Amino acid sequence: MSETKVSLPAVFGIKAGMTRIFDANGNHVPVTVVKLIPNVISQVKTKEKDGYNAYQVAYHEKREKLLTSPVKGQLKKAGIAQNLSHFSEVQAETVVAEALGTEVGLGEFAAKTIVDVTGTSKGKGFQGVMKRYNFQGGPAAHGSHFHRRPGSIGCRATPARVFANKKMPGQMGSETVTVQNIEIVEVNTQEGYMLIKGSVPGGKNGFIRIAKAIKKA
Repeated sequence: MSETKVSLPAVFGIKAGMTRIFDANGNHVPVTVVKLIPNVISQVKTKEKDGYNAYQVAYHEKREKLLTSPVKGQLKKAGIAQNLSHFSEVQAETVVAEALGTEVGLGEFAAKTIVDVTGTSKGKGFQGVMKRYNFQGGPAAHGSHFHRRPGSIGCRATPARVFANKKMPGQMGSETVTVQNIEIVEVNTQEGYMLIKGSVPGGKNGFIRIAKAIKKA
């Protein structure tokens, strides 16, 4: 694998949890701790061959016996010695074939950088409308027979159906969620962590995508 690192507009890490720090003025700042993991370019996609320019990035190392044969073959073809198991694409305006097998650097993600963070939200299972959509619910008095139910969901003969996208009980969470325009507080490559101001989607040890903010320069 090449020692030269390439800069991309997005990197992948692991949410390690939350803590707090104090800035130079003594203000309390809640932060999310992100564990920095190796991101290695495992495939170069070009507009001529694939219709668009992008880099496929491999991350999250596992034991070799846990990898499938196709994944092992792809890593071998890219010249990657690490047993990486997850793959995601990062689009780029221009790509170079020499970047194959190169580790992604953090040159684009210094402190004070504004980023968008994407992760998978915590799964809450099957929930009712009060928890899922913050419905008010019915009276809490003992005489009432209407407490936490959704109530009427439509008319009778007309239109004789339930409208699409009606807010009803169902599976909550486990969705791809993006939080935009949050600030990187600190990047420590020696210790292998990054601090991001505020909270980010997902639970502890979940994978997150950190990208340059698309709504702020």
